[in-house]
Amino acid sequence: MKKISLLAIAALVLTLSSCQVIGDIFKAGVGVGVFMVVAVIGLIIFLIAKIGGGGR
Repeated sequence: MKKISLLAIAALVLTLSSCQVIGDIFKAGVGVGVFMVVAVIGLIIFLIAKIGGGGR
């Protein structure tokens, strides 16, 4: 299993330039960050609705 992951990393490094790899990692991080912000805002709205009695 460890050899497969090392082989995949080596193939990724050889096929992509370092700037492209960093750019892809940054794009993935931005996507995860946006998802987390939306999830937290949704949770806050849900809690305020529950506390305020919005589900009567």
